[in-house]
Amino acid sequence: MHVGVERHEAGHARLRKYVVTEEQEQTVSVRHDEVRIEREPITKANRDAAMAGPDMTEGEHEVTLYAEEAVVEKRVTPVERVRLTTEEHVEQETVKGEIRKERIDTELTDAAGRPRKPGDAAGDSGKGKAQGPH
Repeated sequence: MHVGVERHEAGHARLRKYVVTEEQEQTVSVRHDEVRIEREPITKANRDAAMAGPDMTEGEHEVTLYAEEAVVEKRVTPVERVRLTTEEHVEQETVKGEIRKERIDTELTDAAGRPRKPGDAAGDSGKGKAQGPH
């Protein structure tokens, strides 16, 4: 009995890559300027300072207002590499099977057809049976 192994395709493995979108929330403080008019009454204590300026005139005053807004910047950052590999495992497996053998018996006769024993004639090896597996 000759026992060996045969390699055959047992299946497939596939690695799929896909993108999942997640919502994230983060709070950030933002500031902005608001206009507020301050009125200061003229008193005896500040009258001289108030009168020290130019005479009453018409005019405009402009103030620049600033505001902050939240800005989001996204960066692609790798966090891991993924590879698909295979490992070969060796296991022991016991197999059973039937075998058949041919056996050969020889019957020798002389020229007259009389049975003869092995070793009686020249050139005979003296073996009465031959065996061989097939």
